Amino acid sequence: MAGRAELTSYEFRKIRARVLAESDVCIVCGHGAAQAVDHIQPVSKGGAKLDPDNLAPIHGVDGCSTCLRKCNNEKGNRSLAEVNKLVTSVDWFAGP
Repeated sequence: MAGRAELTSYEFRKIRARVLAESDVCIVCGHGAAQAVDHIQPVSKGGAKLDPDNLAPIHGVDGCSTCLRKCNNEKGNRSLAEVNKLVTSVDWFAGP
């Protein structure tokens, strides 16, 4: 992660906490309990590093406990429009 020191900075951690306090619904799969934030417009493609409007909740290393997707890994450095979002009228993983 060379050149990404902002991800461990105090400022980023404050912004991350604020974004997750507002919502924990993942931008990729739409399920709750997201524990990480990701840049909506990737920094590698010109997105702002520390802009709260460019950060959104996403399931990180542990993945989503509902649909089992590794949302942050699937998104990678692609924009949100390039990611296959979970679209269904029924949440098959929610149970009866």
